[in-house]
Amino acid sequence: MGKHRRPGPPNQPSRAAAPMDAADPLAAYRKRRRPPMDIYRRHRPAHGGAAHLRPDEPRVLEEWNDFTYVVVGTAPNLATARDWATARAPEDDSAA
Repeated sequence: MGKHRRPGPPNQPSRAAAPMDAADPLAAYRKRRRPPMDIYRRHRPAHGGAAHLRPDEPRVLEEWNDFTYVVVGTAPNLATARDWATARAPEDDSAA
């Protein structure tokens, strides 16, 4: 077995891209607008450094806006930031 047969790290989402819909004229555009590693929400330490160090310091919360990550708020500590990052965004019910 070659290197390409080994799975990636278990804590990262798959890098496999979904197939594009041939009937959708904007499929290529939408594919380019996906965030890196399909991570829509992330957090960073407010004062820099490694994310796992000093878990009691504030965190900057960022969301993907189809082009780049933008700051949407802060969290007082690492646990609160992780809860926010793993929470699902509310579904848009306006189409129903």
